[in-house]
Amino acid sequence: MSATGCFLLLALAVTVQDPQPFQIVKVAGGFRSADGPLWNPEGYLMATDPPAGRLRRLKAGVVPETALETSAAGIAFDHRHRLILCDPVKRQVLRWDGKGRPEVLASQFEGKKLNSPNDVVTRGDLIFFTDPAFGSAAGSRELPFHGVYRLTSKGELTVLAKWEKRPNGIALSPNGRILYVAASDERAVRAYDLDRSGMATNERLLITGIRGVPNGLAVDENGSIYVACEGVAIYSPEGKQLRFIEIGDPPTNLAFGDADYKSLYVSARSGVYRIRVEVRGAEAKE
Repeated sequence: MSATGCFLLLALAVTVQDPQPFQIVKVAGGFRSADGPLWNPEGYLMATDPPAGRLRRLKAGVVPETALETSAAGIAFDHRHRLILCDPVKRQVLRWDGKGRPEVLASQFEGKKLNSPNDVVTRGDLIFFTDPAFGSAAGSRELPFHGVYRLTSKGELTVLAKWEKRPNGIALSPNGRILYVAASDERAVRAYDLDRSGMATNERLLITGIRGVPNGLAVDENGSIYVACEGVAIYSPEGKQLRFIEIGDPPTNLAFGDADYKSLYVSARSGVYRIRVEVRGAEAKE
């Protein structure tokens, strides 16, 4: 068992903006670039590795195993515990029940290929995802905008917002009524109000001046917003910065997990880290 391939327990130093330090533990290495951490209620963490084309299961004391060969980045469970994947290489949003090949849910909007679906969050039977044109997709894009979308269980795809600049991470408030989207090129987070059908109104710039490029997002049960950027920046629901945690490895995304939902898992270039926090992660309501 290699030092990078096993489920590691390596405590690292951390710098924060308050006197209470967090302990950071590196729980897995051997990634080309980890992304899309997601806690499985069955008791283990999942994370993607887009450059390596793998979705991995991370279990304590066990060598990480490949669950699925996929270039997906962001992932989320739907209301039936099926995995929703954003694959920027195939330019598709897919669903996987854990068996066989994933099913394509969306690949086009109004007859044109999606740019490169990046991150995803679900509310009931609704799927929300971002579609920036990153990397090679920027030179072969068919859509004249970067999009934020809503996908229904009937396969109806609606664009909620058309951006000139690129959206990235996506998350929901604890009550599921506010949608947060990282605006990477603006170093900001935008917010939208959602109605019962998942349609968005009242677009606003909620957070600005983020250190580094904002990537993935997570929200705790108090409504605080966690941003993967130069480190992990934590903001109040009103957009005021509360804390900043130095990771020492460029973060890509983050998610809450463990039985008490008080571990913040952070994916980064070289691996996945765990930070114990005092507040539980949020689970969006329908």
